[in-house]
Amino acid sequence: MKEQLEIYELNGTFIGNQDRGEFYNEVKKEFNENGTVSKKVKTIRILLMNSLGRIYLQKRSESKEENANLYDKTVGGHVVAGNTFGLTVIKECAEELGFPATVLSEEEFSQSITSIDLKIIGILKKVDYISNFESTRVLRNGNNFVQPYMTEIYIGYYDGAIRFADGESCGVETFSIDQLKKDIENNPAKFTEDLKYMARKYSDILIPINTI
Repeated sequence: MKEQLEIYELNGTFIGNQDRGEFYNEVKKEFNENGTVSKKVKTIRILLMNSLGRIYLQKRSESKEENANLYDKTVGGHVVAGNTFGLTVIKECAEELGFPATVLSEEEFSQSITSIDLKIIGILKKVDYISNFESTRVLRNGNNFVQPYMTEIYIGYYDGAIRFADGESCGVETFSIDQLKKDIENNPAKFTEDLKYMARKYSDILIPINTI
């Protein structure tokens, strides 16, 4: 069955459900013709760390149509029609990264990360909601495509093994936030615009557990 997404106008008005492929064909055509996009969908973006505060980054596969060979956030995903943001986070961790996870409130998160075995389960929390997150994607022809999203941002901790299940990634590396910010400054072309934004905006909370 084709993946159905909820489609919204930029002001948040719900339009209806649409096949994911059809949606992107339409908005990319619109962007090529007008330089802007008039519709958006729901997504999630995750920065995952180990307990030492080292951030797991994926290096996107050379075969990807967008942002090929660039270092990116740990994982991102579309919210399928009828699903919530939180459920999408749990599904992405299980299906794309290969481990069970839970999304907790701020208070529960702070208690859990020091009392639960993070080799067994990932603990995440929501840190932001952005109603028009403009994601700049580098296409294979070198042009940029800018798509607005209704997106929730999550961070979390996990000390177990990670596997990227669908071939989107050709590797994973870990960075401390200080290392990442320095590398972005020195080699900005290595990283996606999503990751640059997230590293800049959320740097104060991308820290080892023992410093919280």
